[in-house]
Amino acid sequence: MQFIADFHVHSKFSRATARNLDLENLYIAAQLKGITVVGTGDFTHPGWFAEIKEKLEPAEEGLFKLKKEIAGECDKKVPLSCRGKVRFILVSEISNIYKKNNKTRK
Repeated sequence: MQFIADFHVHSKFSRATARNLDLENLYIAAQLKGITVVGTGDFTHPGWFAEIKEKLEPAEEGLFKLKKEIAGECDKKVPLSCRGKVRFILVSEISNIYKKNNKTRK
């Protein structure tokens, strides 16, 4: 089985990301780019996890999809020739960037 995936994704709750980086826009962008599986990014963030639970539902084993009513609204923004199945997988990133004694450390 072959598919195109993007697992290096962040959420709108991450530093230096767009405020409109939400599940709907990830879904739309994935279709426009031909991506089948998209990482949720940062799923351990409480606010983002709440949004994930609200907007996604189980699909195939280990994968999630946008709820039908949300996907339907998003599909209106995608040309017919680009529409395709998009699935989400829960992912997070380990970051070793922190502050200590008012200095950022990496």
